[in-house]
Amino acid sequence: MPLIAIYNPVCGDRSAKDLFDTHVVPLLDQHNKSIDTLVATEHVGHAGELLFNFISTVRGEITVILGSGDGTLHDIINYLSSSAITPIPRLNFVLVPCGTANALYVSLFPPAAEQDSIAYKLQSLQSYINSSHMIPLTFAIATLSSPPQEKKCPCVVVSFVVVSTALHASILHDSEALREDMPGIESYVKLLPTPGPGRIQIYDPTTKTFVDHPESDEVDPIVHVDGPFVYFLSTINVDRLESAFRITPLARSIPTAEATCELVFVRPLRDPSISVDSTESRMIFMSKLWAVMSTVYQDGAHIDLRYSSEGKITSSGDGPVVVEYIRCGGWEWSPDDSDDNAHLLCSDGAISRIDKGGRAVCSVAAPHVGAEFTLYA
Repeated sequence: MPLIAIYNPVCGDRSAKDLFDTHVVPLLDQHNKSIDTLVATEHVGHAGELLFNFISTVRGEITVILGSGDGTLHDIINYLSSSAITPIPRLNFVLVPCGTANALYVSLFPPAAEQDSIAYKLQSLQSYINSSHMIPLTFAIATLSSPPQEKKCPCVVVSFVVVSTALHASILHDSEALREDMPGIESYVKLLPTPGPGRIQIYDPTTKTFVDHPESDEVDPIVHVDGPFVYFLSTINVDRLESAFRITPLARSIPTAEATCELVFVRPLRDPSISVDSTESRMIFMSKLWAVMSTVYQDGAHIDLRYSSEGKITSSGDGPVVVEYIRCGGWEWSPDDSDDNAHLLCSDGAISRIDKGGRAVCSVAAPHVGAEFTLYA
């Protein structure tokens, strides 16, 4: 089977070249695995070009050893998805984490205490050498549409880790580590069902399970949700965005056989102490939000938080849940034209902007038999 190794020399702490020279290539040589092409990326989007050119010179399925972060794999997937290759051959990816967060890798291989750092990074490679476990990669397809009168073709972005709006997208767009103010994310959302159960599911902290959403039934499974939203983020394939940041922990704790979006969002008007959306109420709620986000690092404890009758955040009681955790087949985001922040969309870290009067529809693309993209896990 053809084998290409691609690494991004400038991602993360810039250690990819040394890691490949010192550990990856020698380990492959030791097990008589011959690399047909070993190449470093030179610019954004280059990995997609390199793999496209390699595909055109070989036949059959291909193994790709990729030393990078999530962004480089995102570039490859979107480059090939928009290319003239039809059909795309089956690509078996071996991940060597060299990026900053490496969300996909740390979700497949949750870090253990006192684990050797090099051995940890070579787990997917070891799986390839042993010809062991492989899993198909699920995708989220985000389609950004403009108003009909503009007669523009929709923009399509493929993701494999995260699609988000609201605060997460705003922070990445503004390159801010923290915000003191809460962006006013005015939007209208539709939650779309999965093909299987046909209903939206919502996490119930009391029973610690997913249950059918009370507004989703067999006749009309779509759920309509009003904003404002301060946090709105969905994941596929992962339960965390970095090693300890388990934002959608039930993707791993309560897995499903179907391809789904794991969606979490926070709506400040659910807080009993907030009755109107004002500058003052936003400032007050922002401190609560940061407190909620800190519990994400506590093994995903944020999904069990509730409000007391006074609006205090607690891990007990039977008040309204703070973080609404949804399992669905996708969602539709229709931002208010007057809210610039609501028009930002993050796809695996890449920022897109929804046109005024437009919308974004995110849907899960389920893997199928003979899936084109698989991972050694």
